[in-house]
Amino acid sequence: MIPLKTSHLILSSPGRDDAKEMLDYCQRNRLNFQPWEPKREESYYAIEAIHERIASINKNMLEQTALHLLLRVPDSERIIGECGFTNIVRGPFQACHLGFSICQAFQGKGLMHEALQCAIGYVFGELTLHRVMANYRPENKRSHHLLRRLGFEQEGQARSYLNIDGCWKDHILTSLINEASH
Repeated sequence: MIPLKTSHLILSSPGRDDAKEMLDYCQRNRLNFQPWEPKREESYYAIEAIHERIASINKNMLEQTALHLLLRVPDSERIIGECGFTNIVRGPFQACHLGFSICQAFQGKGLMHEALQCAIGYVFGELTLHRVMANYRPENKRSHHLLRRLGFEQEGQARSYLNIDGCWKDHILTSLINEASH
């Protein structure tokens, strides 16, 4: 179960004690993430909002509709990234959506690839999901290359798919199939 360990990272679900570090992560990366995220109210960056997000994450994980993981380097409390598998649907679909982010200082080092390989292995092996879907904006070359390297295949393009930073943006739709689930 959680935490998961890779060569360079520890992936763990957030707990109430992680609120301060999660707030620090959001604040440190605010400008870097702004072009890729929904427009955020100032209240999003308050400790009360972080506590509410942790409670919601843990509720969704308990209901098995999501898996959220914080990324840290060993021997450090500082969060350097996160990944979330949300909208987990069972029945004949057995699928979820993937979202991820990492501090700018840690981009380009292969750490998100390492984290997602481990996390997707868990999602396919332990949660026995069949499909992970990930969508990215066409101009986001880092996400494009990362998802391709992980084996995600493009399935389409959605016009005006999500409201990001105050504007409706097109997205490339991709998925990764769990070949062991056939």
